[in-house]
Amino acid sequence: MKKFFGVLALVVATQFSQAAAEDGAKYQTIANPQPTADTETIEVLELFWYGCPHCYHLEPEIEAWLETKPDDVTFVRMPAILGPTWELGARAFYTAELLDVTDKIHAPLFERLHKDKKPLRSAADIKAFFVKQGVSAEDFDKTFNSFAVITKTNRAKQARDMYGITGVPALVVNGKYRTTARLAGGDRQMLEVVNVLIEQERNAGKAAAAE
Repeated sequence: MKKFFGVLALVVATQFSQAAAEDGAKYQTIANPQPTADTETIEVLELFWYGCPHCYHLEPEIEAWLETKPDDVTFVRMPAILGPTWELGARAFYTAELLDVTDKIHAPLFERLHKDKKPLRSAADIKAFFVKQGVSAEDFDKTFNSFAVITKTNRAKQARDMYGITGVPALVVNGKYRTTARLAGGDRQMLEVVNVLIEQERNAGKAAAAE
């Protein structure tokens, strides 16, 4: 009987080890965990680029996930800058954010680039787009060239080093774990992995509070 339970324990341990390995293959641990904006909640960070078709196709999945996002989870977008041409989109994003018009700019900008196939190659193009969405030219100029936008953009340039990314889209949970469509097996699977990691972080927080 003792031998039976020993074999059973070995089988269970082996299965657990395999499951852990499979889960681990769906995400990666960030070498140097990054601080989050709100330590009272679990942060989910999306790293994206407006010019990325994969980021564009992920958006509907993100929007669906946001409809059921738990209250203890904060969602943050960060436009990664992995090349010189990516900076313009990052400044557009932060300009919209500071003007509180992200809902008027974010999805339509993706649509213009990927559905309408109309590129935005300069600050003048970006300005014309904002004005078309109802933002005044004066507000755009003042914000697009502001110290706040430049500071946020410079931080976005550090995304590669901070989160260890080599491409987008990528999702980061609580500054500790990174997943991609390639690792998870698809866009929807990325968010399934995120949900698992959220629960993992939630349980870790409860355990720490109980100590």
